[in-house]
Amino acid sequence: MSLRVAVQMDPLETINIAGDSTFAIMLSALRRGHSLWHYQAGDLCYRNGRVTAPARPIRKLQRVAGDHFAVGDPVALDLADDVDVVLMRQDPPFDLAYITATHLLERVQHATLVVNDPASVRNAPEKLFVLDYAEFMPPTMITRRLDDARAFHAEHGEVVVKPLYGNAGSAVFHVGRNDANLAALTELFGQVWREPFMVQAFLPDVSKGDKRIVLIDGKVAGAINRLPKEGEIRSNLAAGGRADATELSPREVEICDKLGPDLAARGLLFVGIDVIAGHLTEINVTSPTGIVAIDNFNGTDTPAMIWDAIEAKAR
Repeated sequence: MSLRVAVQMDPLETINIAGDSTFAIMLSALRRGHSLWHYQAGDLCYRNGRVTAPARPIRKLQRVAGDHFAVGDPVALDLADDVDVVLMRQDPPFDLAYITATHLLERVQHATLVVNDPASVRNAPEKLFVLDYAEFMPPTMITRRLDDARAFHAEHGEVVVKPLYGNAGSAVFHVGRNDANLAALTELFGQVWREPFMVQAFLPDVSKGDKRIVLIDGKVAGAINRLPKEGEIRSNLAAGGRADATELSPREVEICDKLGPDLAARGLLFVGIDVIAGHLTEINVTSPTGIVAIDNFNGTDTPAMIWDAIEAKAR
């Protein structure tokens, strides 16, 4: 079946054609004969009950540096009438603009399949949704108070401090046993962000890798082990980490078996979870990444799995 697909994402001009997951998904869509349009979240417009966007039809897409795409002139796309599927794939930050986009896309769901489900994306921010599965997490605190953070630090010795709505490993700090910077960090986080921050017990085995596991419609599609570079604790590929082939441990299979049915029931079709030393740290639902590296290591075709699931739901 041929689908009309609108892709809500960041500019095509700046995309990383070698490793970007959305680019791989779009290439797979074109190979299947689907039609693609591109627009940005800021282009969404609600008027008289209709949600539209000036979208550019994608005429060409290829992994050729400097010539990786060609588009037609923008058309006023009605997201309820003119397309079958909307892929919500813009990058975080998960802020009020992101939340507003989910509210607008909810208004076309009576007619159009939105992936991932916008209400579920809104209700499942990465570092808060994971609290539903606290039995798999490292010791965790969410607070704005220095006294709370100090008590947690004293209990666990080494901790990691990170913003609730950060992404790509940004603003993640390791506070060691005798580190005197916790007060300054708490003050800084309070000045930069209005919301609380997260404090977690430090997992020394992060040096052995942070596993990204991708689930498609609740089922495991593959995984990579992301290793931090020398002198770093952040293993995110965007922060300089490197990917390695891996397999799931029994503990990780247990985690996926627990999460999978819940993710599928929420309409969270494409999800990436992060596991360090058998501890679940994040559930990524906004714009998960990593499928290109997974497929390179495993010889799999994750974009095809995604489209199989989308086509089944679109029917």
